[in-house]
Amino acid sequence: METKEQYWTNRYRENNTAWNIGAVSTPIKEYIDQLKNKNLKILIPGAGYGYEASYLLEHGFKYVHLMDISAEPLKAFKQRVPSFPDRNIIHANFFEHEKKYDLILEQTFFCSFKPTPENRMAYAKKMHELLAAHGKLAGVWFNHALDTNGEPPYGGSKVEYESYFNPYFHTQTFEACHNSIKPRMGKELFGIFAKK
Repeated sequence: METKEQYWTNRYRENNTAWNIGAVSTPIKEYIDQLKNKNLKILIPGAGYGYEASYLLEHGFKYVHLMDISAEPLKAFKQRVPSFPDRNIIHANFFEHEKKYDLILEQTFFCSFKPTPENRMAYAKKMHELLAAHGKLAGVWFNHALDTNGEPPYGGSKVEYESYFNPYFHTQTFEACHNSIKPRMGKELFGIFAKK
């Protein structure tokens, strides 16, 4: 039986990574550009090639951590950004991670799980656990019809996502993205959620 790690490693090796845009996405970039505190402890789970992490590093953020269940994209990231501290590159299962962060950035991670209510609630609960007091979850979620028969990335709706987040977070904003890249225009929601 193929494990989750094998599944994602195979997709990276086969270059079956349609979600990869080769740069930090505009909504995440513009959110990062508004952050003043360069000492935030930041986690990017399901980071893939880590374009958000390299952008943060370039802009003076000191405590950036990227995580992926597959070592493949993490190796590629380290080759691209050799100055990034090895201790902050985490090859692990998100649900087994136990540190605390001030900010967690979401970009095509939520949509990678089989879209069952159990998986999506587990995601919200784990995000809450990993955030320090007053911590925030911020980023982009796909806003399109859910195809449960295909491969990830999976979609969903604002109402559905809120049903998972509301027990754990205060919603600061959760609206249609106005600055998505052209292929994703009208298909993304940008959200900022504060830990309850």
